[in-house]
Amino acid sequence: MRGLACLAALALAACAAAPAREAGRAQPRLVSLNPCTDAILAEVADPEQLLAISSYSHDPASSSMDLAQARRFRATGGSVEEILSLKPDVVVGTGFMSPATVQALDGLGLRLERFGIAATVEDSKAQVRSLAALAGHPERGEALVARIDAALARAAAPAGAPVPAVIWQSGGIVAGADTLVSDVLGRTGFANMAAAEGLRQADHLPLEVMVARPPRVIFAAGAHEANEDRMLSHPALARLKDTRREPLDPALLWCGGPTIPRLAERLAKARRAQ
Repeated sequence: MRGLACLAALALAACAAAPAREAGRAQPRLVSLNPCTDAILAEVADPEQLLAISSYSHDPASSSMDLAQARRFRATGGSVEEILSLKPDVVVGTGFMSPATVQALDGLGLRLERFGIAATVEDSKAQVRSLAALAGHPERGEALVARIDAALARAAAPAGAPVPAVIWQSGGIVAGADTLVSDVLGRTGFANMAAAEGLRQADHLPLEVMVARPPRVIFAAGAHEANEDRMLSHPALARLKDTRREPLDPALLWCGGPTIPRLAERLAKARRAQ
């Protein structure tokens, strides 16, 4: 009962503040609970509009943003009480939010906009445009989309057959079919081996398959002490003379938006080295 009373008090405070905010400010104030929308909103919203971003973006192990940029914004763990205390006009959430949280925010009259994982470049550009419109700055969304298009044009696949490649993460996890990184691989001149094997996001690629049908490039995404590096040092892989290993920052794999130009540039550099 005490928790419900606190929520009710916070809700009343938020409602009391809303008319004053609306009278003096045209653009909505936002709280983002999604590290991928964090990165986009940091570019398309005014700094004062973005009241908080997800705590994931403050963590180098899960952020796709520059940490110095991320830490200019307050971080939130996403509890209903914390969100209410920030008094946002819009909460930007994920497709994986708990039903209880969604119900609580709805019951308290908070507008919730949920965004899923972008599976293609076009999906990501649509999210950029939606978030920029939500923030009241559609022109900034168009500018970011133009940057993405320009980066992909610079990184476009050269003439010739695509180069078989695999993105290898901790424990042999791969980025398979229907993933944004697979789309960017194809646009930069690579053929995603994991997708060709019928694997999807976060599936495992057995070492035996890697040895039997080796790719030309293995993009190793992870820290040096992580499990994927021990697997990559397996003697069977050392015998693959025509397979090159390339380090890949795992922060380039999680989100779209402003991450796409960086990912495209990195993959294009590796493709030019073939």
